[in-house]
Amino acid sequence: MKASDFFSNEQKGEIVNAIKMAEHETSGEIRVHLDLRCKVELLDRAAHIFAKLKMHKTHLRNGVLFYLAIEDQKFAIIGDAGIHKVLPPDFWDKVKEKMQEYFKQAKFTDGLVHGIILAGEKLKTHFPHKKDDVNELPDEISFGKN
Repeated sequence: MKASDFFSNEQKGEIVNAIKMAEHETSGEIRVHLDLRCKVELLDRAAHIFAKLKMHKTHLRNGVLFYLAIEDQKFAIIGDAGIHKVLPPDFWDKVKEKMQEYFKQAKFTDGLVHGIILAGEKLKTHFPHKKDDVNELPDEISFGKN
């Protein structure tokens, strides 16, 4: 199996639509990346993917990455520097807890969509969408080759 096979095309569409909906309310940028396995420390891998996807290049440093290692059953959420200045330190832990409730029931699409919506709601408070906002990063899901 490849990481790109984990979600059906319909499920991928639901996730991308959640990203588009969340970003419609905020200037924040949300990405999702899936690997089959995470062969290094989870947060190190997520940070590597964050940099590889150039998520630190957003104007307000307000990118968020949802990183999942499917076969290892691990995931992380990373927000950029601009987000860390305004959000409470435990915000991402609370989002992860909500997502895990879905994941424990094998509802991975629902969990991811829920997490994306929670992130978008919080981001719009601190980074509201403005008329001149542009979509700085693609909304598509990215996949590792492993």
